[in-house]
Amino acid sequence: MSSFIRVTFQPENTTVSAQPGDMLLDVAGRAGIYINSLCGGQGVCGKCRLKVVKGSVDFSSKGVGFLDRKEVDAGYVLACQTKLLHDDVEVWIPPESRQEEEQILMVDHIVHYTAPEILEERGPSPSIPYFHPLSGKIFLELPEPSLKDNLSDLERIYRELNRKFPDVKWEADFGCLKNLARLLRENHWRVTALAHMLDPHCYHLRALEPGDTSRRSFGVAIDVGTTTIVTQLVDLRTGQVTAVEASHNQQARYGEDVISRMVFACGHGGIDPLKNAVVTTINAMVSSLVAAAGITYRDIIAFVAAGNTTMTHLLLGLEPCTIRLEPYIPTATRFPWVRAADVGLIGHPEAVLHCMPCVSSYVGGDITAGVLACGMNDKVELSALIDIGTNGEIVIGNNEWLVCCSASAGPAFEGGGTKCGMRATKGAIQKVKIHGHKVTYETVGGSKAKGICGSGLIDLMAELAAEGIIDQSGKFIRLDHPHVQVVDGVPEFVVAFPHESETGEAVVMTQDDIGNLMKSKAAVLAAMKILMENLGMGFDALERIYVAGGFGAHLDIEKSIRIGLLPDVPLDRVQFVGNSSLAGARQCLLSTHAFRKAGAIARQMTYFELSVHPGFMNEFIAALFLPHTDMDLFPSVTNYLAARKASAEAAA
Repeated sequence: MSSFIRVTFQPENTTVSAQPGDMLLDVAGRAGIYINSLCGGQGVCGKCRLKVVKGSVDFSSKGVGFLDRKEVDAGYVLACQTKLLHDDVEVWIPPESRQEEEQILMVDHIVHYTAPEILEERGPSPSIPYFHPLSGKIFLELPEPSLKDNLSDLERIYRELNRKFPDVKWEADFGCLKNLARLLRENHWRVTALAHMLDPHCYHLRALEPGDTSRRSFGVAIDVGTTTIVTQLVDLRTGQVTAVEASHNQQARYGEDVISRMVFACGHGGIDPLKNAVVTTINAMVSSLVAAAGITYRDIIAFVAAGNTTMTHLLLGLEPCTIRLEPYIPTATRFPWVRAADVGLIGHPEAVLHCMPCVSSYVGGDITAGVLACGMNDKVELSALIDIGTNGEIVIGNNEWLVCCSASAGPAFEGGGTKCGMRATKGAIQKVKIHGHKVTYETVGGSKAKGICGSGLIDLMAELAAEGIIDQSGKFIRLDHPHVQVVDGVPEFVVAFPHESETGEAVVMTQDDIGNLMKSKAAVLAAMKILMENLGMGFDALERIYVAGGFGAHLDIEKSIRIGLLPDVPLDRVQFVGNSSLAGARQCLLSTHAFRKAGAIARQMTYFELSVHPGFMNEFIAALFLPHTDMDLFPSVTNYLAARKASAEAAA
């Protein structure tokens, strides 16, 4: 008798074989079905709710605390805490537990270099040109050997390359010698050299191809995000982006944040599942890029990836375990280039992969890429780069110095740790306005509300404070408002009532949610204040604030200042820079000068470890107020609140 049982997932109507003892979350992953799980199966987030429609299962008591009596009686369980028994099982995945199409930021705004030239047509230059791809193809027409011209085949190639690049030494990889004699003679001494050109003094000959393939030379820039991955296919001859693809990072099934994934990788799961997940995600997008551009995989000769330190380690298959343990030391912050095929990426067999240099365990290559992309390291003005996610990475400086830190903001801004929080997918409330008893909101995709994403949570908290529904400590003080209700002794604000939502349940922000958001925003502002105070400056010294990343693109800057997430500076000093991680990766793909500059930026940044900084906790506590305990830091907010109060009194 077979020990296999059948598990059917609805509404996908997907059936997969499993064995008794398997966890439902793992079974869903094997079926290619994504179920929200912020904690990576640790049973501490409560986001992987499923309803068992048919069959019996073993639901651990550890997960019961995330469900009320009504849900337990209806058959709800947590997928990560539910083992299969011996029955065939059918489960239904509710909307809030499913993966939906997310607003993934694929655009960027970068400093442009000089107009590109065609690689094989440019002449020698005494200085390093800005447009100078990491890899390129050079077409060679070699003279046939004779008794008078009796150089070896390899030396003949070197001679021709030296004619085109007189100031560069060349070294060939051993693989170029295999079948070289036949390749040259069968193709009438017309071949294309694939070159890796990072070292300005010594180029590496990676491969030789028959005929002239120099016009089919492409690279891929990759933003390896914890949640999403974005790729750009770039023509290395012109510098133009020819195709873009974005997708969820399949590692999410092992945990939504880097800590959960490190726990998985360093526990029973191991590194391989996480490495395979990110490589599979990238390769699927590369296949789409190739199809969209009408090229072949062999036409891709270089990859540049930018990600945080943990994501970079997992992509390369490096152990990330010491990153989360004091004194927080990664395996590496600068990574030797590697043959892309050895990592598992599909492209030319000799394509290279470069990863952007990191600064520390919690300031990664994505931040280095961001600094490069916005150009703050080349400017006299004092500026700051802020990338807010589970961690809030901050860089402050100019062309003379750079300081940075990472604040643990927690998952609240990405939908975690809040009752109705979700990512910016279809149905997420992303904008909120409150005027008296009237509440209006906008959702992603214009559909019925399912929950609230990070930008919506910030909007809502700012509006609650402005209307006097909560006080400066975040406590509800107007319990008589028609949208305020008390459930199990906990006040909450109803944004969308049950008849307005897709799930048939109210979309709310609770008192506990506000507390979590206060901690998240306080961590970011406190980190910025620590950096500025260590420089002997105040926020007014900042001439520019660059806000990076997908979350930043949807922020209402004025409301972010009103809650104390961002410092009180004139609004025209705040600039969105889009996906600066992707932009920096593309710059490095197209410029060896830029890649070397990225290395210099990473070395230049002085890292502050906030977990041991003596003043951080005091600043954090001071920031646990809307917007801050020191209102002198937020004069525009004081003026706004006074004007709004006067307007309301006049209307009454």
